[in-house]
Formats: sequence, structure tokens, C-alpha cells
Amino acid sequence: MATDKVFEALASTPRRQILAYLSAQQLTAGDIASRFAMSAPAISRHLSILAAAGLVVGERKGQYVLYRLNPDSLLNTLLGFAFEVCPTGSQLKREGAELAKK
Repeated sequence: MATDKVFEALASTPRRQILAYLSAQQLTAGDIASRFAMSAPAISRHLSILAAAGLVVGERKGQYVLYRLNPDSLLNTLLGFAFEVCPTGSQLKREGAELAKK
């Protein structure tokens, strides 16, 4: 069931952090991995789970895949609101926006 996949995806703190980073900008898996102390395969697995839940989409650009939030997901609309009001989420979103400027 699709709802189960969404809750499975949101059950993980790193996946919620990835969603917060992606709420500010599109990122490659390498960009995402650089923000965590975990292996590239672990990041790839988290991204796969998020994609299977319909929360993120990946688009190939040359040799890279750019990940972004799925704009057609009502859940992402609600998450965007939550990231604005949640102290941790808004901090991660600001951090992602600052890193995007560099």
C-alpha cells in the first residue's frame, strides 16, 4: 500500500533530513552524501526509499542524477509547511539554502 511506503520513508531521521535539504534546492546524491556521516550506498538506499514512496524524483543530467521533491505530492506540500514551523526542519532548510549559495 502506498501509505505504508510513505510512513516507512518518514520513519527515518536521515530521510526526513534529506527531504528538508531538498525543500531548498535540487541536489545530487553526492551533494546529499556530503552532508551526512554515512556511506554513499546508504544515501542511495535512503533516496530509493523516498522515491518509491513518491516523495522525491530523480532526473538524469549527464552523469549525475538531480533529486528534488515531487511537487505533485500533497505530502510534500504539508512537509514544506512543517519545515517552516518546525525548529529543526527550518534550520535544515536554511542550511540547505546557504550551502546552495556557495
